[in-house]
Amino acid sequence: MNIYCKIFLLLFFLLLAAGCAPVISEQLRLQARQDITFREVFNDPEEYKGEIIIVSGVIIEAINTHEGTLMTILQRPSDSRGMPQDVDTSEGRFLALHTHYLDVEVYKKGRKVTIAGNVQGKRSQPLGEIQYDYPLIHVEELYLWPEIQRYDYPSYHYPHRWRRYYWCY
Repeated sequence: MNIYCKIFLLLFFLLLAAGCAPVISEQLRLQARQDITFREVFNDPEEYKGEIIIVSGVIIEAINTHEGTLMTILQRPSDSRGMPQDVDTSEGRFLALHTHYLDVEVYKKGRKVTIAGNVQGKRSQPLGEIQYDYPLIHVEELYLWPEIQRYDYPSYHYPHRWRRYYWCY
């Protein structure tokens, strides 16, 4: 095997490994409690106050307040990198407070996020006609997943009423 093949293979495997890396820093991943689930935190946020957890979900709403940017997030199970999966299951909603200003047009409804943060207890807020107890998480690190672009290309193999959809990051 010549030197160029070896260099190519080395670069290929480095890029492959980088593409599968978690999005939260190793330091926070080591501090995070791996033995507790979001369901446990959701059921009793006061018990886990001060613990660092990593949770993924989809933004329902983001507003800027005097405390910082407060996001309401629907929890979703995540893959090995921490990306929220596109499934119809959730363990509940939570509030994520980021002390810095985040543009709410970027951190908008439907965007996927992965958060590492400190459980601060619970905060009760209206949800429709009820009061909902949200776990409150103070954001230490936040990853906003790229939006998926949908391209609609006409298919010449099917009648024009049919389309093929391609999903790209």
